[in-house]
Amino acid sequence: MHALNLQPKTITLAERLADLAVDALIDEADLSPKPALVDRRGNGAHTDLHLGLMHASALALWPAFKEMAEAALEFGEIGLPLREAIGRIGREGEQAMLATTNGVNTHRGAIWALGLLVTAAALDTKSTSAGAVTLRAARLALLDDRYAPRPLSHGAQVAQRYGARGAREEAQLGFPSVVQRGLPQLKRSRAAGHGEQNARLDGLLAIMTDLADTCVLYRAGEQGLHAMQHGAQAVLDAGGSASLTGRRRLHELDQQLIALNASPGGAADLLAASLLLDRIERDGILQGAF
Repeated sequence: MHALNLQPKTITLAERLADLAVDALIDEADLSPKPALVDRRGNGAHTDLHLGLMHASALALWPAFKEMAEAALEFGEIGLPLREAIGRIGREGEQAMLATTNGVNTHRGAIWALGLLVTAAALDTKSTSAGAVTLRAARLALLDDRYAPRPLSHGAQVAQRYGARGAREEAQLGFPSVVQRGLPQLKRSRAAGHGEQNARLDGLLAIMTDLADTCVLYRAGEQGLHAMQHGAQAVLDAGGSASLTGRRRLHELDQQLIALNASPGGAADLLAASLLLDRIERDGILQGAF
């Protein structure tokens, strides 16, 4: 083999952001033990999902995330042309996902959340704090895509029925569940020496304590939502997932949500968003690397 072939390939900014988005989705899927969600132990409250399918779905979305970042670099500013471009790319990404999963919705919400964040990060690589990236993402989310299908998703229907904040509103507000809950708890648990996996579990639980998760509402109504929020808070109050009492509470929450058929898929998407922002912010991965 020629020595030149051993040199590392230069990776573009768009490719790196797509890598980070897919890594975040896979890290979220692998994280265990998550209450009622697919993880390394099993399928949680789902009958149509498994860990291998989650991995395949995440990998199928890499081209869409790359194209969204490239669109940000091409347009260079927040505006309707960029918003409609990433909307189109997101819908194409969803079709690629569904082709991979034989029609199972694995990551529809994550395409929206992580797609916005990848686009926002690519717009300004000198301003990569979580607050700055989510602010740009919110400005994009507030623009109306004229070509978006108008039929309401299950999540949007449930949000409307219960007066809950759906995925669209979460993004338009700058991802408060991520910036105010998930990321701060992730950092607190790390600082306390709880270990990375426990810190990520605690970040997920912090999101669950306050989120009106439309996946839970759709599957289990207000009873399921109440169980999720209060159960997650009980784990954190007991010392988090790194403590023995916290682990017992986490096991109880897992069993309760499975019995209710309540899977917090919205919280899982926002944990993936938290992990993506954390990598961008913590590693300074986008500055001067290309």
